[in-house]
Amino acid sequence: MNIISRRGAIGIGAGTLAAAGAARAAGREDDPIVVVSTWDFGKAANAAALARLNAGGTPLDAVEAGARVPEADPENHSVGYGGYPDRDGHVTLDAIIMDEDGRVGAVAALEDVVHAISVARAVMEKTPHTLLVGEGATRFALDQGMERTRLLTPAAEKAWRDWLETADYRPVANIENQLPGPPGSALNHDTIGIIARRSDGHVAAACPTSGMAFKMRGRVGDSPQAGCGLFVERGVGAAVSTGVGEEVIRIAGTARVIASMRAGMTPATACREACEHIARLRGEAIRGLQVGFLALGKDGAVGAFALMPGFTYAVTRASGAAEVLPAASLFAEG
Repeated sequence: MNIISRRGAIGIGAGTLAAAGAARAAGREDDPIVVVSTWDFGKAANAAALARLNAGGTPLDAVEAGARVPEADPENHSVGYGGYPDRDGHVTLDAIIMDEDGRVGAVAALEDVVHAISVARAVMEKTPHTLLVGEGATRFALDQGMERTRLLTPAAEKAWRDWLETADYRPVANIENQLPGPPGSALNHDTIGIIARRSDGHVAAACPTSGMAFKMRGRVGDSPQAGCGLFVERGVGAAVSTGVGEEVIRIAGTARVIASMRAGMTPATACREACEHIARLRGEAIRGLQVGFLALGKDGAVGAFALMPGFTYAVTRASGAAEVLPAASLFAEG
């Protein structure tokens, strides 16, 4: 069964308001868009990124500064300190950072260090590698002088112990913007993807996460993989992803978005094309699953699109004016 033809028409109606919101976020020469990020909590991250830019920082400095905000927030169970653990009770972090010069650093299955994004940047700048994982990533972080911290907070541990009563895992769309459910509910969460742009068009992006709640030990999603969780290309722009990482990985989603932009698509059209490709490829296997893409072009144009309604993104302009907008979606709920 063609899942697009069966549900696509409904999804178009659900996305009309979101498309209008995207239009409001279009470029203004007198107040250009300089930072964008995924989900409602991206607004606070954007503010930190803008402050770093205004202090003379590079886009790379800005996205690191922005990503560190949700990483340190114990109330945010998607990223860093306070993140929900894997099914064995271990909080493991993934992160990637990349600029348009092809420099990239990432970590996966990092433990006991809050700011995975800063570890990823250290991998980029202080090693010949692009990705360190597990015990080696943790040892590298501690060798760099980063503080060892217990990441499992009492609230996250309680949620895990409640979940153990059923140990029933099902991804829940848009959990990033929802409060934790009742004890034993299935919880899924993902990440923040953040992109910063300088006035000369130079861009960089970052993507840290604590991964899916109660995932299998050792699971790594799209977030720390270049071309999946994010991708940046000089002269084109940057793209980030969110949602169920396995579906993003199957199509190298952000690399696909950037390739479409390079070929002349707008960021919005490129994000939509990636979602449509997932739907064509996976059919009924993605019913009820969320994947969202967000892209920022070298000229400041912004676009976002998702499989399901509920994906939001934060847009911040040079003046500091900020808003959270809903992305258009391919399908309706259900």
